Amino acid sequence: MSNLITIKSLNKIYKNGAVEVHALKNINLEIQHGEFIAIMGQSGSGKSTLMNILGCLDRPTSGEYLLEGTDVSKLSQDELSAIRNKKIGFVFQAFNLIPRTNVLSNVELPMVYAKIKAPKRKQRAIELLEKVGLSDRINHLPNELSGGQKQRVAIARSLANNPPLIFADEPTGNLDTQSSEEIMEIFRSLNKEGNSIILVTHEPELAEYADRVIVFRDGSIIEDRKREVL
Repeated sequence: MSNLITIKSLNKIYKNGAVEVHALKNINLEIQHGEFIAIMGQSGSGKSTLMNILGCLDRPTSGEYLLEGTDVSKLSQDELSAIRNKKIGFVFQAFNLIPRTNVLSNVELPMVYAKIKAPKRKQRAIELLEKVGLSDRINHLPNELSGGQKQRVAIARSLANNPPLIFADEPTGNLDTQSSEEIMEIFRSLNKEGNSIILVTHEPELAEYADRVIVFRDGSIIEDRKREVL
């Protein structure tokens, strides 16, 4: 099976005047289709920089990043935008929902950009909201939902275009313990159905849901281990 992600000798250097900050140092990494990976590390360790590159939001200074065999470091901004829309689903700590738009329309949004026709968009959005247990909230606005419900909407939206890869960046950071556990169980269920998930977290208990844990320190990978999921 071909890799979902292949990274070869990846470096990212930020320049601040005469000062160079090596945010990523010669990273080599392979991620298979269907993996559930937790990326951990302290603030400034490089994990956020890596996520921005993997999510096609930033470019490496040097090295290769292949996403399903495509070297995305060589793509134009328009091509990167198309990759983000079709191949990557994002779930953020702050939910990033559009406040004046109802739940159904929030989930439909990636399909609007993908130019999917309205009836098909609506049907897909309803199916996804049923999947995350919110079929009774489709006409509600985000401010009428709890934090856990907002994140469920965000997860449904991330799945809209059936991307091969879901990024979850501190997805439970604004949630209570029970809601956090419910959200992580949704990710685990999605992974069992075949979705590849990369979770960024600083919480060891959340990393326990993943089947592989990658730890960063000072721009380098210091640990990459597989674990048995209960």
